[in-house]
Amino acid sequence: MANFNLNKVILGGRLTSDPELKQTQSGIPVCSFSVAVNRRGSGEGDQKVDFINCQAWRNHAEFLCRYFRKGSSVCIIGSIQMRTYTDKNSQQRTVAEVIAEEVNFVDSKGEISSSVATSDAPKANTASYIPDAYKPNFSSQTSFELVEQDDDLPF
Repeated sequence: MANFNLNKVILGGRLTSDPELKQTQSGIPVCSFSVAVNRRGSGEGDQKVDFINCQAWRNHAEFLCRYFRKGSSVCIIGSIQMRTYTDKNSQQRTVAEVIAEEVNFVDSKGEISSSVATSDAPKANTASYIPDAYKPNFSSQTSFELVEQDDDLPF
């Protein structure tokens, strides 16, 4: 019998605070953040909010801190990781976190530009940034061939 394991999480929500970039002692960028996600409550039309703790590392951490702010819509794809630590009262604590493997824009281009432009973050190169998903998907070198009859089609 095959052993099947799957640990994949997809979250769509809003950041609960401005992400803050930190570095480990060895200089690896890391960002801890929380995403507010709605879920159905017990009654019809009743909604609850969960605050999911997440971590992004390296390029994902830098990307998140550069282009997202408190309240930004975000899509996180990652995996759940359990971590144990000792708190300041010497109690063992276990937390579940989502480790981000992908960080994606959800807001429209205009909403992203205005949130980055009005933030207190460094302004270098942020105003000119356009995510690939919002760039035109055609080249000025594109040429089309006029087809006169269906017999000219290659299929």
